[in-house]
Amino acid sequence: AFFGLGGYVTAIFASHAAAGTPVITLPFTIAGTNEMLAIWPFALAVPGLAALVIGALSLRTSGVYFIMVTLAFAQMLYYLAISWPGYGGEDGLSFYVRNRFPGLNTLVPIQFFAIVATLLGLALGLSALIVRSRFGLALRAVRRNPERATAVGIRPYRVRLVAFVLSGMVTGLAGALFAELNRFVSPAMLSWHLSGEIMIFVILGGVGRLAGPLAGAAVYVLLEHLLGGVSDYWQALLGLILLAIVLFAPGGLIGLVTRPRKAAAT
Repeated sequence: AFFGLGGYVTAIFASHAAAGTPVITLPFTIAGTNEMLAIWPFALAVPGLAALVIGALSLRTSGVYFIMVTLAFAQMLYYLAISWPGYGGEDGLSFYVRNRFPGLNTLVPIQFFAIVATLLGLALGLSALIVRSRFGLALRAVRRNPERATAVGIRPYRVRLVAFVLSGMVTGLAGALFAELNRFVSPAMLSWHLSGEIMIFVILGGVGRLAGPLAGAAVYVLLEHLLGGVSDYWQALLGLILLAIVLFAPGGLIGLVTRPRKAAAT
């Protein structure tokens, strides 16, 4: 859902800039814009606020219940987008010129790729800093043993909520970049199907691994191209591969790569 929210924020600002109308007028006026640097704070803030609300409710549950609550919110936003004709409804919303970035021509693929690659590097760097920080230690403690973490003064709910909001913000920015790439957004970006794909990225790459989602996404796209040329039922084949990874390589692809190194070190 946060991915789609970031995408819609980008498309809405761009469409209002093209029409010369403000995005909102009350309680204050926010004008439309086609400048990426002006849009990105909103593409971070709107999904972040949504994550705060959704996380405040869903993180009081766990396991299957947590999954069901978060998917329910995603479907609510999906149907909201479908029933909002002012922004395309079921047909989605297009903006025909990619938004601008100072000093670059964003319509040139390599220059737009440079923006995306830079933001990816910053996101990975920020994630690495968080992992090594006191907050990262608290996150690992909560994941491994919430009861023991509580006993030493860590508040699991608060730690999880902060992590949930940060994840929502980064995911929203990714959605904004995806919208820029295609110059189009649709309610499908808010559906639970996309949430499922992102979960596949994480499982393929390795849960709890910093580079896991990145590796998983790359392998998923590669498998989609390779298996899609073999059979129309490539998703079933992908499901078998995913099942094999869950059963025989619970650490994902990153775990398979690092396991021999750990064995050699011991």
